[in-house]
Amino acid sequence: MTTGINAVPRSIGTDDIAVPFADCHITEEAQAAALRVLRSGWVTTGREVAAFEASFATVVGAEYGVGVSSCTHGIELALRSLDLPPGSLVLSSTMTFCGAVQAIVHAGQLPVLVDVDPKTGMPTPDTIRTAVREFGPPAALTVVHWAGDVADVPALAEAAGLPLDRVVVDAAHAVGTYAGDRPIGSGCAATCFSFYATKNLPLGEGGMITTDDPVRAEWLRRARLHGMTADAWRRYLPGGSWRYNVAAPGLKANLTDIQAAMGRAQLAYLPRWQRRRAQIAARYDEQLAGIPGITLPHRPALRDGKHAWHLYPIQLRIAGIDRDAVIAALSERAIGTSVHFIPVHRLAYFSQTAVIPSIGLAGADTLFDRLLSLPIYPRLTDEQVDAVCAALADIAQQDLADCTSCKDGKGTE
Repeated sequence: MTTGINAVPRSIGTDDIAVPFADCHITEEAQAAALRVLRSGWVTTGREVAAFEASFATVVGAEYGVGVSSCTHGIELALRSLDLPPGSLVLSSTMTFCGAVQAIVHAGQLPVLVDVDPKTGMPTPDTIRTAVREFGPPAALTVVHWAGDVADVPALAEAAGLPLDRVVVDAAHAVGTYAGDRPIGSGCAATCFSFYATKNLPLGEGGMITTDDPVRAEWLRRARLHGMTADAWRRYLPGGSWRYNVAAPGLKANLTDIQAAMGRAQLAYLPRWQRRRAQIAARYDEQLAGIPGITLPHRPALRDGKHAWHLYPIQLRIAGIDRDAVIAALSERAIGTSVHFIPVHRLAYFSQTAVIPSIGLAGADTLFDRLLSLPIYPRLTDEQVDAVCAALADIAQQDLADCTSCKDGKGTE
């Protein structure tokens, strides 16, 4: 059977509203801050980074912040700070960005991929225990707050048999996520954030590691700059010394003063941006709830915390058409979408490199085939949200009509 959306391409008409999937909004204040730094004569890691680290740590309830070049480098450095034996087992969700698992490999450890609950997109204590039973006790655990939802970090750590100081949190999606009444950012060995162009606090690139351990924070500051005992800012200050030592291996993974100045300016907008994301999610909820074949995103119970709505991932079970056909139909209507993520075990490199349970990762496989991320960002208008919802309703209704006609013997084989 050929369904309507596959049979006849739909041209974009004059009444269509274009809806890009993502929008990187750098405010005028952030642009001015970047220009100020460019004119200052010092653009790399310096006083602006230190100020941003302090401000961001306060926002997420952590004692210390360490600015880095990306969340991926942050996860790698955080794992290195645990001082694990080479080749140690580190548990990771398979439903995550490939960079998060690359970080485990680059830290010299062996990633063990864990299945997820298709309802939440995140591992459960049971899927953690399944991996531990087969492969033995892990040395560390990475936890992702997928899409901005709340992972139960203590429960997952307990299932892995690990203390919280052996847990690295991937909070790339979780600027604005709360566990209970506390923002994500403290309580574990380290929490790693992303400031990539699509994130809730966008700078284009960059990241932050937060921790409550002063010794770890100092180690991370050195490790992000080759392991040097003194960065360029301290060496070139009046009265500073050019001498330095290297006591441990490190990376070139520092944040710049340009990015940090932008970040300080963007932080002032974060509360209103988060309110707008929640409004958009509620508007999607209201309009999509009644459409057959669409499952709304999981959201935490009030006692569990608050969703950051970095993503709005729906699941599609529209009879007769698959997820990719819906993506194509929305694209024809000038609506951008994405899929988060291709499960890591389906990627060629990790299928050979990572440790995968012998029973497979059925929860992630089931979820992946249904997943679709809809546009959600602060400058998305109500009219654009309505256009997305109307398009999905039209696709579902058209497919239902096609299926009904086939049952009546009138369809196209």
